[in-house]
Amino acid sequence: MAPPKPAIEHTVDRTAEYEKFIEDLRAFHEKRGTHFDPEPKMGNITVDLLKLFKYIVEHGGYDKVSDEKLMWRKMCEGLGLMRHNAPADAYTLKQIFYKNLAAYEIKTIHNKEPPPPEILEHTTAKGGSLLTRTVETFQPKQAKAADREESTEDGTPSRERRAEDTPNSGRASRGLREAPTPRVIFHPDTNPSRTVRHASGQHSTSSTSNPHPQHQAPSHPNSRTHGNTTIPLHAQSHPHPSLRGASHYYDPPGLDTSNPVVQNYQPPPLRQVQLRIVDTPASNPDLFVRKQRLFRQSAVAGPNPGALLRAAIPAGTLDGPNIYERCLLSLRSRIQAEQAFALNHLVKISFERGDKYKFSQFGGLAEGLTEFALGVGNMFYDVDWTINNDPDSDEGEIGELDGINGSADILERIAQLKPKDVQDNLQPAEFTDKLTLVIEAVLTIRNMVMLPDNAWFMADYPPIKDLLCILLHLPPLELVVELKHFALDIAEQITPYLVLDSEDPLYKTLLAQLVSSDRGIILTALRAIGRIAMNHPTQTNKLGGVPSSTLQRLMDWLLLNDDELLDACLDFLYQYTAVIPNLDLMLAETNVEHLVVHLVRLLSHGAKRSYREIVVSEARLAYEQPSENVVPCPKDLLERLLATEEPERCYAWLRCFFEEDPDAQITQIAIWQAYNSAFLEPLKRMGRIMIPAPEFIRHISTVYQSAGAQVIREGPMGEVQKFIMRGIRPRSYPITPEGRGYFQCQWQHAGRPQVKCLAWNLTAERMYEHILIDHLKVVRGEDGLFKNREGTFTCVWDSCTKYPQPTKLQLVQFTSHIKTHLRAEEERHSVRHHQQQQQTQQQPQQQQPGEPAQGGVAAVSPKRPSASRQPRVVKPARTVTLPYEETASMRDERNPNAPPQAAGIPLSAVLILRNIARNVVKTAAEQRLCKEEAAAGAIANGEGEDEGVRGDEHSSGGWNERLFRPVMPRLWEIFTENRLLAPYVGSLFQLLGRDKDRNAWGSVWG
Repeated sequence: MAPPKPAIEHTVDRTAEYEKFIEDLRAFHEKRGTHFDPEPKMGNITVDLLKLFKYIVEHGGYDKVSDEKLMWRKMCEGLGLMRHNAPADAYTLKQIFYKNLAAYEIKTIHNKEPPPPEILEHTTAKGGSLLTRTVETFQPKQAKAADREESTEDGTPSRERRAEDTPNSGRASRGLREAPTPRVIFHPDTNPSRTVRHASGQHSTSSTSNPHPQHQAPSHPNSRTHGNTTIPLHAQSHPHPSLRGASHYYDPPGLDTSNPVVQNYQPPPLRQVQLRIVDTPASNPDLFVRKQRLFRQSAVAGPNPGALLRAAIPAGTLDGPNIYERCLLSLRSRIQAEQAFALNHLVKISFERGDKYKFSQFGGLAEGLTEFALGVGNMFYDVDWTINNDPDSDEGEIGELDGINGSADILERIAQLKPKDVQDNLQPAEFTDKLTLVIEAVLTIRNMVMLPDNAWFMADYPPIKDLLCILLHLPPLELVVELKHFALDIAEQITPYLVLDSEDPLYKTLLAQLVSSDRGIILTALRAIGRIAMNHPTQTNKLGGVPSSTLQRLMDWLLLNDDELLDACLDFLYQYTAVIPNLDLMLAETNVEHLVVHLVRLLSHGAKRSYREIVVSEARLAYEQPSENVVPCPKDLLERLLATEEPERCYAWLRCFFEEDPDAQITQIAIWQAYNSAFLEPLKRMGRIMIPAPEFIRHISTVYQSAGAQVIREGPMGEVQKFIMRGIRPRSYPITPEGRGYFQCQWQHAGRPQVKCLAWNLTAERMYEHILIDHLKVVRGEDGLFKNREGTFTCVWDSCTKYPQPTKLQLVQFTSHIKTHLRAEEERHSVRHHQQQQQTQQQPQQQQPGEPAQGGVAAVSPKRPSASRQPRVVKPARTVTLPYEETASMRDERNPNAPPQAAGIPLSAVLILRNIARNVVKTAAEQRLCKEEAAAGAIANGEGEDEGVRGDEHSSGGWNERLFRPVMPRLWEIFTENRLLAPYVGSLFQLLGRDKDRNAWGSVWG
C-alpha cells in the first residue's frame, strides 16, 4: 500500500538566508573540487537544501540518523518529501544529503576536516560513520551476489533489482521473499559442443548480450501474442543522417524498449526453465520420415492437412501478432469497429509510452494514420483525399495527393472545394463517431511527434504537410477547433526539420493563422514559424513574404501584458530582422520608430530596482582632542525642549548635543554653561526655574553610562584641580530626539564672502524657506505661496560658480538651482550622520583607569592619548548611492557555478535592437535616405553660403540616427544600471558608433 500523503507540502523558500546558504555551499564545493547540485530533485519535487540541513542537524546529524533504523524514512515524512515508495524516497534523500551536505556538516557543525572526496562524495551513500572515516580505515563494500536480505530504507540500489535483472518475472522483486538458491548436484556437460541456435534465427550475440522481451498485449477477444521475433534497431537506416543533430536522449537498441514491465514479459511456458530433448533430423530421423509419409498420404487421400500440421506443431509456438501490429492491421482494415479499437489503444500507447514508441519500428503506421486522418475531407467537402505514390503518374483528380514530393498546389485545390452544409451544434451520430476517430488519429500523431525521432521521421514524409494544410483550412466551426490545435502542435514539432520557402503551402498556412482571434492558435503558429529549419545544418529560416498587416499586428501585441505572447512575438521579430530584405520591408510599410521605443521599454520588463552605496574615498582617521564648544540650539528644537519638564528636558538635551567617546572629556563648567545659556532666559520668561547644577551633573551619567565625573590636577606641581566629565564629547551638529541630524546654511553674507550664515535647519524644505525669506527677502502671498517674479539674483552658496555675478532670471529658475545645493547638502549630511552612528556603536565601552562607579568622583592625573587607543573619524568617507536594475536571468545548465546570464524578454528585445542597428545600414531605404540628406545638405550649403552654413550639419546620420537618437538617454541609463544587459547594450553602442563614424567621413551609399 502506498504511504499516506504528507501532511506538509515541501517547497523551496527563497529567502535571503537561503540564498546566502546556497552561495556558501557553492563556494565550499568549489574549494573542495566536488560537484554541487543547488536544487536536487526527488521526482518532480525540488528539495530545499537549507531545510534539509537544519532538519538533519536538529536530529543529531548524518551519522546519528544513519545509525537508527528507518530514521531516514522519518526524515522524509517530517520534510514532506514522502511520495509513493518509502524505501526509495528515504535512500534518495540520504544520497542528496550525502553528496551535497555531509562534508559541509562535518566542517561547520563538528569543526572537523571532512574526509577527502575519494572516500566521501565519490562513493555511495551506504552506511555512515563519516566522522571517523579515514583513508586507512575506509573499506569500500563490494557487491555480493548472496546479498539477498530484506532491504531497509537506506539500502543501496543494488538491492532494488530492476525488472530486466529478473529473468522469470515481469516486475521488480523488491519487497518479496525469494526462494533460496537450490543446491544443484554437479553434472558434467554431455551436450554436443556445437552452439545451439535460437529459434528466432537472430544472431547469437544479440540474443545473449541484448535480449528484447516481448510486449504483453492487452486483454481483448481477438488479441494474441507472437513468438520471439526481434528486429535489431541498428539494422534500420535513416535516409538523412545529416539533418539530425547530436542525440540528447538515451536510445537503447531493440524493437520494444519502453516499459520494463512489458519488456520483461515472458510467455508462461518459458517461466520454468527446463531442459528437454529436442527432436532434429539428425537426432531422430525416423520421426521426420513418418511425418513426411503422413503429408504424402494426406495429399492423395484428401484429408485436411491443417489438422495434421497443428497436430505436429507444439502448442504455444504461434501466438499471433502483438498489440502494436494488431492495432496497425485494424487501422487499415476499413472496419469501423476495428478502427475504433485500434485508435483507442494507439492514443493510450502514444501518450503513456510516447518516449519510446517510434514510427521507424512499425512500418506503415505513419502512412496508416495519415491516410485515416485524410478522411476528414469528405466530412466537410465533396472530396476524398487519397495518396498517390506512383512517381510516373500524371496529375489526376483534385483529391489525389503526391505522396513522393508533396502537393505544391494543395492550397489552390482547397480553394476550389465546395463546403458541405455542416451544422456546428447538431450532427448525426455517424458524423460524430467518424470525427472522433479522426481526432484520435491526429492526436496519436501529435503525441508521437513529441519524440524527436518521430518528429524527424514525419518531417521526411511529404503527405504530412498536405494533411496539416487540409486540417488548418477546415471551415471555422467550433467542432474542429481541437483538431486545428493538434495540427498546429504537429507543425511546431516537425518544422525544425523542414526547410520552407516563402511559397511553400505549409508556410503560407501558418502565416494565415496569425490573423486568428484565438490566442492559442496564434502562439502555436508563431512558435512553429520561428522553429523552421532550426535543426538544419546549412539552411536558415528567412521568413519571407510576411504581409505588412501581420507585422503591424505583431508590433501591436508588444503592448499587451502577456509574457507568453510577448516572448513568441520577440522570437519571431528576432529572426525576421536578421534578414536585410525583411528589414527593408519594415522600414517601408511600418513605423519602425515606434517599434524601437517599445523594444527599449521592454528592456526593463519585470525589473527590480534597488540601490547600492559605493565608497568614493575612505574615511580619514586621526587622534584629535575634541572641542569643548557646544553648538547653539536650533529654534525649533529649543521650543520642543522647553515644552518638556525636568529631568526629561535634561536627558533630551544631552542626547541631542553630546555623544559617547571613551577618549574624550569636557569640563563640568563648560557643559553646565552651555545648558544654562540655552534655557535660563526662556525659562525666566515662562516663570519656571532651572535645574540645580549638581543634579544636572548627576544626570549626565544617567544618560551616558560610560560618562563619569572626575577630578584631574594640572600645573607643575599638580596644584590646580579641574573637574571634568570623561566619556562624552560635544556633537559637531545637533540631532533631534528621534535621531535626525541638522545641517547648516552655507549662504555667505553680502559683502563678507568669508562669513557664512550657518543657521541650523532639519530638512531641505525648511532650508529652502530660510533662504527665500531671510536671504532673498521674498515675501509670501496671501495664499502662503511664493510668487514667481523676474529679478537679479546672485548665488553665494559656499563656493558655487553658477551665478557669481548678478544675473537676470525668473525666481523659479534661480530656486531650481538652489534646490540642487540643498539636495546635495542634505544627502551628504545624511551619509555622514549614518557613518558616525555606526562608528559610535562599534566603539568599545571600556572603563577608564581610576573611573569610579556611576556618579562618583575620583582624582587622577592627566594622561596623553596612547597609540593603542581606537582612532576616531575626523573626515567621514565619501559615498555615492547608485541605482541598479535586475531583470530576468538564468544559469548555464552546463556550468551551474557560473554567474547568471541575461534571459527572457529583455534579452530578446536587446538582440532585436542589435539586429536593427547592424542591418539597417545595409538596406535600400538607408541608401535613399542618405541621398535625400546629401541633396538637402547641398541645398542648405548653397542657400547659407554667406552665413557659413555647411550641408553636413543638416545630415541626420541615416536610419540609425533617426531610430536610436530619441532613446539614447534610456539606453545609457540601462547600460549603467543593468549589469546583465550591459554587454549587449555596449555592443549596440559599438554598432551605432561605427555608423556615426561612417557618416562623419561623409561617405554616401549608391
